[in-house]
Amino acid sequence: MSKTENPLFDPARRAPETQLVHGGTERSPAGETSEALYLNSGYVYPSSGAAEARFKGDDPGYIYSRFSNPTVEMFQNRIALLEGAEAARGTATGMAAVTLALMSQLRAGDHVVSARALFGSCRYVVEDYLPRWGVSSTLVDGRDSNNFAAAMQPNTKAVFLETPTNPTLELVDIAAVADIAHAHGAVLIVDNVFATPINQSPLALGADLVVYSATKHIDGQGRVMGGAILGSQERIGGDIHTFIRQTGPSMSPFNAWTLLKGLETLPIRVRQSNASAAAIANALSDHPKISRVLYPHHPDHPQYELGMRQMRAGSTLVAFEVEGGQEAAFRMADALAVILISNNLGDAKSIITHPRTTTHQRLSEEVKLESGITPGLLRLSVGLEATEDLLADLLYGLDQV
Repeated sequence: MSKTENPLFDPARRAPETQLVHGGTERSPAGETSEALYLNSGYVYPSSGAAEARFKGDDPGYIYSRFSNPTVEMFQNRIALLEGAEAARGTATGMAAVTLALMSQLRAGDHVVSARALFGSCRYVVEDYLPRWGVSSTLVDGRDSNNFAAAMQPNTKAVFLETPTNPTLELVDIAAVADIAHAHGAVLIVDNVFATPINQSPLALGADLVVYSATKHIDGQGRVMGGAILGSQERIGGDIHTFIRQTGPSMSPFNAWTLLKGLETLPIRVRQSNASAAAIANALSDHPKISRVLYPHHPDHPQYELGMRQMRAGSTLVAFEVEGGQEAAFRMADALAVILISNNLGDAKSIITHPRTTTHQRLSEEVKLESGITPGLLRLSVGLEATEDLLADLLYGLDQV
Protein backbone atom coordinates (compact mmCIF):
# COMPACT_ATOMS: atom_id res chain seq x y z
CA MET A 1 0.00 0.00 0.00
CA SER A 2 1.35 3.45 -0.92
CA LYS A 3 1.26 6.37 1.48
CA THR A 4 -1.63 8.00 -0.39
CA GLU A 5 -3.72 4.82 -0.02
CA ASN A 6 -3.38 4.90 3.78
CA PRO A 7 -6.78 6.03 5.21
CA LEU A 8 -4.97 8.43 7.56
CA PHE A 9 -3.55 10.28 4.56
CA ASP A 10 -6.93 12.06 4.67
CA PRO A 11 -6.73 14.68 7.49
CA ALA A 12 -10.47 14.37 8.09
CA ARG A 13 -9.92 10.82 9.39
CA ARG A 14 -7.35 11.84 11.97
CA ALA A 15 -8.07 12.48 15.63
CA PRO A 16 -7.96 16.12 16.77
CA GLU A 17 -4.67 15.58 18.60
CA THR A 18 -3.08 14.36 15.36
CA GLN A 19 -4.56 17.19 13.31
CA LEU A 20 -3.08 19.71 15.74
CA VAL A 21 0.42 18.33 15.14
CA HIS A 22 0.25 17.79 11.39
CA GLY A 23 -2.85 19.55 10.05
CA GLY A 24 -2.45 22.23 7.40
CA THR A 25 1.31 21.85 7.07
CA GLU A 26 2.76 22.84 3.68
CA ARG A 27 6.47 22.11 3.33
CA SER A 28 8.84 24.10 1.18
CA PRO A 29 11.26 22.34 -1.20
CA ALA A 30 13.73 22.27 1.73
CA GLY A 31 11.55 19.66 3.48
CA GLU A 32 11.63 21.24 6.94
CA THR A 33 10.15 19.35 9.93
CA SER A 34 8.74 22.37 11.72
CA GLU A 35 6.50 24.71 9.75
CA ALA A 36 8.38 27.29 7.69
CA LEU A 37 8.24 30.89 8.87
CA TYR A 38 7.61 33.23 5.93
CA LEU A 39 8.36 36.75 7.14
CA ASN A 40 8.12 38.37 3.72
CA SER A 41 5.55 41.03 2.96
CA GLY A 42 5.29 40.54 -0.80
CA TYR A 43 5.66 37.94 -3.54
CA VAL A 44 7.11 37.87 -7.07
CA TYR A 45 5.44 36.53 -10.21
CA PRO A 46 7.07 34.71 -13.11
CA SER A 47 5.38 37.06 -15.60
CA SER A 48 3.04 40.01 -15.88
CA GLY A 49 0.32 37.64 -17.00
CA ALA A 50 0.81 35.56 -13.85
CA ALA A 51 0.48 38.68 -11.73
CA GLU A 52 -2.74 39.55 -13.53
CA ALA A 53 -4.10 36.04 -12.92
CA ARG A 54 -3.30 36.30 -9.20
CA PHE A 55 -5.12 39.60 -8.83
CA LYS A 56 -8.11 38.36 -10.81
CA GLY A 57 -8.33 35.26 -8.61
CA ASP A 58 -7.65 32.82 -11.44
CA ASP A 59 -4.40 31.76 -9.76
CA PRO A 60 -4.73 30.97 -6.03
CA GLY A 61 -1.14 31.99 -5.19
CA TYR A 62 -0.07 34.64 -2.72
CA ILE A 63 -0.21 38.39 -3.40
CA TYR A 64 0.50 40.33 -0.21
CA SER A 65 0.93 39.22 3.41
CA ARG A 66 -1.70 41.63 4.68
CA PHE A 67 -4.25 39.04 3.57
CA SER A 68 -2.38 35.94 2.37
CA ASN A 69 0.78 34.39 3.77
CA PRO A 70 1.90 30.74 3.81
CA THR A 71 2.58 30.58 7.56
CA VAL A 72 -0.68 32.30 8.44
CA GLU A 73 -2.52 29.99 6.05
CA MET A 74 -1.07 26.93 7.82
CA PHE A 75 -2.41 28.28 11.13
CA GLN A 76 -5.80 28.95 9.57
CA ASN A 77 -6.06 25.49 8.02
CA ARG A 78 -4.97 23.75 11.21
CA ILE A 79 -7.43 25.49 13.52
CA ALA A 80 -10.21 24.97 10.95
CA LEU A 81 -9.56 21.22 11.07
CA LEU A 82 -9.83 21.27 14.85
CA GLU A 83 -13.02 23.32 14.89
CA GLY A 84 -14.67 21.37 12.08
CA ALA A 85 -14.95 24.58 10.05
CA GLU A 86 -14.75 24.95 6.30
CA ALA A 87 -12.46 27.97 6.60
CA ALA A 88 -10.73 30.31 9.04
CA ARG A 89 -8.91 33.62 9.08
CA GLY A 90 -6.27 34.77 11.55
CA THR A 91 -6.33 38.30 12.96
CA ALA A 92 -3.96 40.50 14.91
CA THR A 93 -5.81 40.08 18.23
CA GLY A 94 -8.91 38.51 19.70
CA MET A 95 -10.68 41.87 19.75
CA ALA A 96 -9.83 42.32 16.08
CA ALA A 97 -11.59 38.99 15.47
CA VAL A 98 -14.68 40.06 17.43
CA THR A 99 -14.90 43.47 15.78
CA LEU A 100 -14.30 42.04 12.32
CA ALA A 101 -16.85 39.25 12.76
CA LEU A 102 -19.52 41.77 13.72
CA MET A 103 -18.72 44.59 11.31
CA SER A 104 -18.36 42.29 8.31
CA GLN A 105 -21.93 41.05 8.82
CA LEU A 106 -23.59 44.38 9.63
CA ARG A 107 -24.52 47.53 7.73
CA ALA A 108 -25.94 50.90 8.78
CA GLY A 109 -29.56 50.44 9.80
CA ASP A 110 -29.03 46.90 11.08
CA HIS A 111 -29.63 45.70 14.63
CA VAL A 112 -27.66 43.25 16.78
CA VAL A 113 -28.86 41.30 19.81
CA SER A 114 -26.19 40.39 22.32
CA ALA A 115 -25.97 38.68 25.67
CA ARG A 116 -25.21 41.35 28.25
CA ALA A 117 -22.55 39.30 30.06
CA LEU A 118 -19.50 40.06 27.93
CA PHE A 119 -15.82 40.87 28.27
CA GLY A 120 -15.58 44.63 28.78
CA SER A 121 -14.09 45.39 25.35
CA CYS A 122 -16.67 43.19 23.60
CA ARG A 123 -19.44 45.08 25.35
CA TYR A 124 -17.84 48.35 24.23
CA VAL A 125 -17.92 47.24 20.59
CA VAL A 126 -21.59 46.23 20.79
CA GLU A 127 -22.88 49.03 23.00
CA ASP A 128 -20.72 52.03 22.09
CA TYR A 129 -18.84 51.44 18.85
CA LEU A 130 -21.39 49.88 16.49
CA PRO A 131 -24.02 52.59 17.13
CA ARG A 132 -21.55 55.20 15.79
CA TRP A 133 -21.96 53.55 12.41
CA GLY A 134 -25.73 53.27 12.51
CA VAL A 135 -26.02 49.77 14.00
CA SER A 136 -28.31 49.61 17.03
CA SER A 137 -28.04 46.97 19.73
CA THR A 138 -30.09 45.29 22.43
CA LEU A 139 -28.43 43.50 25.34
CA VAL A 140 -30.29 40.70 27.11
CA ASP A 141 -29.83 38.28 29.98
CA GLY A 142 -28.43 35.37 28.01
CA ARG A 143 -29.23 32.74 30.62
CA ASP A 144 -32.81 32.59 29.31
CA SER A 145 -32.99 31.92 25.56
CA ASN A 146 -36.46 33.46 25.44
CA ASN A 147 -34.85 36.84 26.02
CA PHE A 148 -33.13 36.60 22.65
CA ALA A 149 -36.42 35.80 20.93
CA ALA A 150 -38.13 38.77 22.60
CA ALA A 151 -35.36 41.15 21.50
CA MET A 152 -35.30 40.20 17.81
CA GLN A 153 -36.42 42.92 15.40
CA PRO A 154 -37.11 42.90 11.66
CA ASN A 155 -33.66 44.47 11.06
CA THR A 156 -31.76 42.13 13.40
CA LYS A 157 -28.88 40.75 11.35
CA ALA A 158 -26.57 39.32 14.02
CA VAL A 159 -26.71 37.71 17.45
CA PHE A 160 -23.54 37.76 19.54
CA LEU A 161 -22.68 35.90 22.73
CA GLU A 162 -19.88 34.33 24.71
CA THR A 163 -20.34 31.16 26.73
CA PRO A 164 -19.10 30.58 29.35
CA THR A 165 -19.10 34.32 29.99
CA ASN A 166 -16.32 36.51 31.28
CA PRO A 167 -15.95 36.62 34.26
CA THR A 168 -18.90 34.89 35.95
CA LEU A 169 -19.03 31.78 33.74
CA GLU A 170 -22.71 32.14 32.93
CA LEU A 171 -23.86 29.84 30.13
CA VAL A 172 -25.93 30.48 27.03
CA ASP A 173 -27.74 27.66 25.23
CA ILE A 174 -26.02 27.87 21.82
CA ALA A 175 -28.37 25.48 20.01
CA ALA A 176 -31.50 27.27 21.25
CA VAL A 177 -30.18 30.72 20.35
CA ALA A 178 -29.03 29.46 16.94
CA ASP A 179 -32.60 28.36 16.18
CA ILE A 180 -33.90 31.79 17.20
CA ALA A 181 -31.31 33.68 15.15
CA HIS A 182 -31.83 31.58 12.04
CA ALA A 183 -35.60 31.85 12.26
CA HIS A 184 -35.13 35.63 11.90
CA GLY A 185 -32.50 35.38 9.18
CA ALA A 186 -29.69 36.50 11.50
CA VAL A 187 -26.16 35.14 11.87
CA LEU A 188 -25.04 33.75 15.23
CA ILE A 189 -21.51 34.69 16.35
CA VAL A 190 -20.06 32.87 19.39
CA ASP A 191 -16.99 33.87 21.37
CA ASN A 192 -15.64 30.48 22.49
CA VAL A 193 -12.54 31.64 24.38
CA PHE A 194 -13.48 30.42 27.85
CA ALA A 195 -14.54 27.00 26.59
CA THR A 196 -11.74 26.52 24.02
CA PRO A 197 -12.27 24.31 20.95
CA ILE A 198 -11.25 21.34 23.11
CA ASN A 199 -14.23 21.73 25.46
CA GLN A 200 -16.99 23.08 23.19
CA SER A 201 -17.89 23.10 19.47
CA PRO A 202 -20.24 26.00 18.67
CA LEU A 203 -20.43 25.31 14.93
CA ALA A 204 -21.77 21.81 15.64
CA LEU A 205 -24.40 23.42 17.87
CA GLY A 206 -25.60 25.78 15.13
CA ALA A 207 -23.35 28.84 15.33
CA ASP A 208 -22.42 30.50 12.03
CA LEU A 209 -19.15 32.10 13.14
CA VAL A 210 -16.82 31.31 16.04
CA VAL A 211 -14.22 33.76 17.31
CA TYR A 212 -11.16 33.28 19.51
CA SER A 213 -8.54 35.31 21.19
CA ALA A 214 -5.63 33.06 20.22
CA THR A 215 -3.59 35.05 22.73
CA LYS A 216 -5.20 32.90 25.40
CA HIS A 217 -5.20 29.07 25.38
CA ILE A 218 -4.09 28.65 21.77
CA ASP A 219 -0.76 30.32 22.48
CA GLY A 220 -1.02 29.35 26.12
CA GLN A 221 2.34 30.71 27.22
CA GLY A 222 1.90 34.48 27.20
CA ARG A 223 4.05 35.07 24.12
CA VAL A 224 2.08 36.62 21.26
CA MET A 225 -1.21 38.25 20.33
CA GLY A 226 -3.62 36.77 17.84
CA GLY A 227 -7.23 36.03 16.99
CA ALA A 228 -9.22 33.70 14.76
CA ILE A 229 -12.60 33.63 13.01
CA LEU A 230 -14.05 30.35 11.75
CA GLY A 231 -17.10 29.41 9.73
CA SER A 232 -18.30 28.42 6.29
CA GLN A 233 -16.20 29.01 3.19
CA GLU A 234 -18.89 31.36 1.89
CA ARG A 235 -18.78 33.64 4.95
CA ILE A 236 -15.05 33.47 5.60
CA GLY A 237 -14.05 33.75 1.95
CA GLY A 238 -16.59 36.51 1.33
CA ASP A 239 -17.14 39.57 3.51
CA ILE A 240 -14.64 38.51 6.18
CA HIS A 241 -11.74 38.01 3.77
CA THR A 242 -12.63 41.26 1.99
CA PHE A 243 -12.68 43.14 5.29
CA ILE A 244 -9.22 41.82 6.23
CA ARG A 245 -7.85 42.57 2.76
CA GLN A 246 -9.12 46.14 2.71
CA THR A 247 -8.70 47.21 6.36
CA GLY A 248 -5.71 45.11 7.52
CA PRO A 249 -6.37 43.64 11.02
CA SER A 250 -3.89 40.96 9.99
CA MET A 251 -2.08 38.26 11.92
CA SER A 252 1.69 38.51 11.61
CA PRO A 253 3.52 35.47 10.18
CA PHE A 254 5.72 35.21 13.28
CA ASN A 255 2.68 35.14 15.57
CA ALA A 256 1.04 32.55 13.32
CA TRP A 257 4.15 30.36 13.57
CA THR A 258 4.15 30.68 17.37
CA LEU A 259 0.44 29.84 17.50
CA LEU A 260 1.03 26.76 15.34
CA LYS A 261 3.40 25.56 18.06
CA GLY A 262 0.71 26.30 20.64
CA LEU A 263 -1.88 24.27 18.76
CA GLU A 264 0.38 21.20 18.91
CA THR A 265 0.07 21.04 22.71
CA LEU A 266 -3.39 22.58 23.15
CA PRO A 267 -5.29 19.37 24.10
CA ILE A 268 -2.72 18.30 26.70
CA ARG A 269 -2.60 21.75 28.30
CA VAL A 270 -6.35 22.33 28.35
CA ARG A 271 -7.15 18.90 29.79
CA GLN A 272 -4.61 19.33 32.58
CA SER A 273 -5.99 22.77 33.41
CA ASN A 274 -9.55 21.41 33.26
CA ALA A 275 -8.69 18.73 35.83
CA SER A 276 -7.04 21.20 38.20
CA ALA A 277 -9.89 23.71 37.81
CA ALA A 278 -12.47 21.04 38.67
CA ALA A 279 -10.49 20.05 41.78
CA ILE A 280 -10.21 23.68 42.85
CA ALA A 281 -13.95 24.26 42.35
CA ASN A 282 -14.70 21.25 44.54
CA ALA A 283 -12.30 22.38 47.26
CA LEU A 284 -13.53 25.98 47.38
CA SER A 285 -17.24 25.13 47.27
CA ASP A 286 -17.22 24.10 50.93
CA HIS A 287 -14.84 26.78 52.23
CA PRO A 288 -16.43 29.02 54.89
CA LYS A 289 -14.84 32.18 53.46
CA ILE A 290 -16.22 31.58 49.95
CA SER A 291 -19.85 32.58 49.38
CA ARG A 292 -20.18 31.11 45.88
CA VAL A 293 -18.18 29.14 43.34
CA LEU A 294 -18.97 29.27 39.62
CA TYR A 295 -17.76 26.37 37.48
CA PRO A 296 -19.92 24.91 34.67
CA HIS A 297 -19.33 21.25 35.59
CA HIS A 298 -19.84 21.72 39.33
CA PRO A 299 -23.30 20.78 40.65
CA ASP A 300 -23.59 24.16 42.41
CA HIS A 301 -23.54 26.01 39.10
CA PRO A 302 -27.09 27.30 38.41
CA GLN A 303 -26.87 26.01 34.82
CA TYR A 304 -25.13 22.75 35.61
CA GLU A 305 -27.38 20.66 33.34
CA LEU A 306 -26.68 22.90 30.35
CA GLY A 307 -22.96 22.85 31.12
CA MET A 308 -22.91 19.06 31.17
CA ARG A 309 -24.89 18.88 27.93
CA GLN A 310 -23.08 21.59 25.96
CA MET A 311 -19.48 21.32 27.16
CA ARG A 312 -17.14 18.33 27.13
CA ALA A 313 -15.40 19.68 30.25
CA GLY A 314 -15.99 22.53 32.65
CA SER A 315 -13.36 25.06 31.48
CA THR A 316 -9.92 26.03 32.70
CA LEU A 317 -11.41 28.95 34.65
CA VAL A 318 -13.11 29.18 38.02
CA ALA A 319 -14.86 32.22 39.47
CA PHE A 320 -15.49 32.57 43.18
CA GLU A 321 -16.62 35.23 45.62
CA VAL A 322 -14.70 35.92 48.80
CA GLU A 323 -16.65 36.89 51.90
CA GLY A 324 -15.74 40.41 52.95
CA GLY A 325 -15.84 42.13 49.55
CA GLN A 326 -13.02 43.85 47.71
CA GLU A 327 -10.74 44.26 50.71
CA ALA A 328 -10.89 40.54 51.46
CA ALA A 329 -10.43 39.61 47.78
CA PHE A 330 -7.37 41.86 47.54
CA ARG A 331 -5.92 40.44 50.75
CA MET A 332 -6.30 36.89 49.47
CA ALA A 333 -4.83 37.62 46.04
CA ASP A 334 -1.91 39.58 47.49
CA ALA A 335 -0.93 36.62 49.70
CA LEU A 336 -0.56 34.14 46.84
CA ALA A 337 2.93 32.88 46.01
CA VAL A 338 2.37 30.65 42.96
CA ILE A 339 -0.70 32.20 41.35
CA LEU A 340 0.05 35.52 39.65
CA ILE A 341 -2.04 38.70 39.63
CA SER A 342 -2.67 39.63 36.00
CA ASN A 343 -5.53 40.26 33.58
CA ASN A 344 -4.67 37.57 31.03
CA LEU A 345 -6.00 34.00 31.00
CA GLY A 346 -5.43 30.65 29.34
CA ASP A 347 -1.74 30.68 30.26
CA ALA A 348 0.55 27.90 31.51
CA LYS A 349 0.89 30.07 34.60
CA SER A 350 -2.14 30.35 36.88
CA ILE A 351 -3.51 33.89 37.00
CA ILE A 352 -5.97 35.56 39.35
CA THR A 353 -7.94 38.67 38.40
CA HIS A 354 -10.25 41.06 40.23
CA PRO A 355 -12.60 41.88 37.31
CA ARG A 356 -14.40 44.73 39.06
CA THR A 357 -11.26 46.86 39.17
CA THR A 358 -9.51 45.63 36.00
CA THR A 359 -11.10 43.95 32.98
CA HIS A 360 -14.60 45.26 33.70
CA GLN A 361 -13.79 48.45 35.60
CA ARG A 362 -15.22 50.77 32.92
CA LEU A 363 -18.72 49.35 33.37
CA SER A 364 -21.17 51.30 35.47
CA GLU A 365 -21.95 50.15 39.00
CA GLU A 366 -25.41 49.11 37.85
CA VAL A 367 -24.06 46.98 35.03
CA LYS A 368 -21.42 45.39 37.26
CA LEU A 369 -24.01 44.28 39.79
CA GLU A 370 -26.42 43.23 37.04
CA SER A 371 -23.64 41.04 35.62
CA GLY A 372 -22.72 39.50 38.98
CA ILE A 373 -19.37 41.30 39.16
CA THR A 374 -19.42 41.88 42.90
CA PRO A 375 -16.63 43.44 45.02
CA GLY A 376 -15.51 40.04 46.30
CA LEU A 377 -15.48 38.23 42.93
CA LEU A 378 -12.19 36.78 41.70
CA ARG A 379 -11.55 35.03 38.38
CA LEU A 380 -8.95 32.27 38.42
CA SER A 381 -7.35 31.03 35.20
CA VAL A 382 -5.85 27.67 36.10
CA GLY A 383 -2.45 26.87 34.59
CA LEU A 384 -0.19 23.86 34.50
CA GLU A 385 1.30 23.93 37.98
CA ALA A 386 0.78 20.94 40.27
CA THR A 387 -2.82 20.86 41.46
CA GLU A 388 -1.72 20.36 45.06
CA ASP A 389 0.44 23.51 44.91
CA LEU A 390 -2.43 25.57 43.53
CA LEU A 391 -4.80 24.32 46.22
CA ALA A 392 -2.25 25.00 48.96
CA ASP A 393 -1.66 28.50 47.60
CA LEU A 394 -5.38 29.32 47.50
CA LEU A 395 -6.03 27.95 50.98
CA TYR A 396 -3.12 29.95 52.38
CA GLY A 397 -4.52 33.08 50.74
CA LEU A 398 -7.91 32.45 52.28
CA ASP A 399 -6.29 32.00 55.69
CA GLN A 400 -5.13 35.62 55.43
CA VAL A 401 -8.67 36.92 55.00
